Order: sequence, then structure tokens, then C-alpha cells
Amino acid sequence: MRPNPFDWINAAADQRRSAGLARALRPRPADSALLDLASNDYLGLARHPDVARAAAEAARRWGAGATGSRLVTGTTELHAALEAELADFAGFEAALVFASGYAANLAAVTALTGPGVLIASDRHNHASLIDGCRLSRAETVVVPHADPAAAAKALEHHDGRAIVVTESVFSVDGDAMPLTDLAEAGREVGAAVIIDDAHGFGVLGTGGRGAAAAAGLAGAPDIVCTMTLSKALGSQGGAVLGPARVIDHLINTARTFIFDTGLAPAATAAGLAALRLLRRDPAHPSKARNTARELHARLTAAGLDTPRPEACVLSVRARNADTAVRWAAACRDAGIAVGCFRPPSVPDGISRLRLSARADLTPHDIDRAAHMIIRTVPR
Repeated sequence: MRPNPFDWINAAADQRRSAGLARALRPRPADSALLDLASNDYLGLARHPDVARAAAEAARRWGAGATGSRLVTGTTELHAALEAELADFAGFEAALVFASGYAANLAAVTALTGPGVLIASDRHNHASLIDGCRLSRAETVVVPHADPAAAAKALEHHDGRAIVVTESVFSVDGDAMPLTDLAEAGREVGAAVIIDDAHGFGVLGTGGRGAAAAAGLAGAPDIVCTMTLSKALGSQGGAVLGPARVIDHLINTARTFIFDTGLAPAATAAGLAALRLLRRDPAHPSKARNTARELHARLTAAGLDTPRPEACVLSVRARNADTAVRWAAACRDAGIAVGCFRPPSVPDGISRLRLSARADLTPHDIDRAAHMIIRTVPR
């Protein structure tokens, strides 16, 4: 008999286990007692009564799903309202909502590049941007991390279209790209810039308008931003923001828009409600950033290797993958939920705890979290 064609999976699983890289799902209850420093709910809006109420009312009115792609039946009045308000809030001409932030990044990169285009992609970019570069069939040069001069140098001798792809705040260490310098470097070689602002929108800029607004780049004709509704806005979905002609081009060419079912009405309404809450209370972003700074100060004072956060992402580096796994488990046993990032999820190969600061954490929460993270360091 021929062997089962999936027998190779057993060997791959054994290799992951021996390297300390095996992963497993851990379903959480609705009312978990753990102090949450693992989610991306930076402003604490996922459970806000106004946001939950908007989602429930939308589900009752519009149904559970969007029922089709955005170009068929999947665009509702809610989608149009959210796109208009996102663009206005962030300072761009137009916006387009997708079913996820991953889909938004794939759309922006693939629809705005292609064969003959040269992409300069930051070495620490998120997997969705990397996949977008691969699917685009464009030539991609991976450039040193957070180095605008290196990005410009990679593109300077290219005669055709070129584009720079970066995150605003990087999702592993929480460090930031100097966006003003990057935009200037791109303009020197005639390149546009795509900025993934997943970890900056709602946290950086005046009132949380995002990293592009903070850098004075919002609405620029050569700048495109992507963002997600699943972090600061506490919902689900993603969006691309940019010049109106770019958005129209995506409507007509982006495969993750044309061939995917639209974002569910409940998630769309929740994102819209969260955005309106943010507009009414612009203090939320500064509260989240202050929490990140306080946690960083406590952990650094204890001698932990914790790079300075630019927004709400904190990274606490561990000796190796096994240490990170044991540390995260010890935190969980102590009542603190933290992220555990290991290869291949980390671009630098360094395993770490990954913490998310939130605007709704109290001084007592911060004390407790810092104390337990420090106390549970594996020896």
C-alpha cells in the first residue's frame, strides 16, 4: 500500500515540538478572569456598551452577514457611512472597507504594483504585506529595518514605477518607522508609499487620527494607508485610505475586494460606533500611550529587555523560545494574559512576550501586571 500523503505532517509536528514552537488554540470564556495584556483592544472599546449595542442592532436590522461581495449585495449604507467617516477622520480623500486588515493589505499591495514594478519592503513588515509582495509578481527588495535611506537606495536606479511598503508601528517590538523621512526618501526617487497603520490608527496623532496624520502625510497624493478595525476600534475588518482615484482603482481591480464577501453588518456598525466614540472622547489614545510608557518604565527598571514603545505594543525579550513559552504560562497561572511570540512569527528570530497596553487599564492593573511579569521571569 502507498503511504498516506499526509504522513509527512507527523515529522513536521515532531520538529516543532522539539524546537519549542508547537502552537495550540486556547478558547477563552466570555467572562475570563485573566487581566488582558494579550489582545489588541488598545482603547478598550470591544466591550463598550455603545459598540456592542450598535453591533447587535445592525445584526437585527441587516442580518448576520453581508450576503455577497461588495460589488453585488455586500455594500450596505453602514459600509458607506463608515468609509466616509474613516476618510474624514484620518484626513484622506476616500476609504474602502474590507473583510479584514489582512485583506486590505493584500489589496493595496497587489492592486498598486505588479510585474515591472519595484517594491522596497521593510525587513520587519507584517506577514500580510509580505504575502502581498509575493502575490503581486513585482520585484521585491527587502530593505534594512526602519531605514528610509536604504529604501531610497534600493529604488534609485529603477526606471519604472516603484513603491515603498512599511508599517507605521511594527507589530513585534512596537518601534516606529520615521514616516516623514521615508516619504521624503520615496519622493526623491518618485516612489509612492504604502503605510500599514494597524498599530497607529486610534493611538497616534491628534485624537488618534493615525501615524500618517501625526507625520503630516494624511491626504498626500503619493501616500496610501491601510488600517484595521480590529485593534483600536475593537471590531473586525480593515480599510485602505488614500486618494480617491486609488480607491476607485481598488474597487475595480483588488481581488480581495471583488471576490470576497463584504464585512458583516454587525462588525461594520461596531467599527462605526467605536470611531464615533473616539471622536467624542479624544483622550482615549493618550491614556493608552501613558499605560504603555508606565509599563515600559516598570519593566525596564527591573532589568528586562524591553524596547521603548512608540504606541501600545511592548516587547519583552526572552532567552529562547522555551523560556518565552514557560514565562507566558507562568504569567497566565498568575492571572495575566500575555502574548508569546516565537519564530517564525518574529522577523528577528528573538522570542519574547508581547504585551498590549490599553486605555482602560487602571493603576492597580498596571501594578499587578508589572509585578507578575517581573516575578515570573524564568530562572
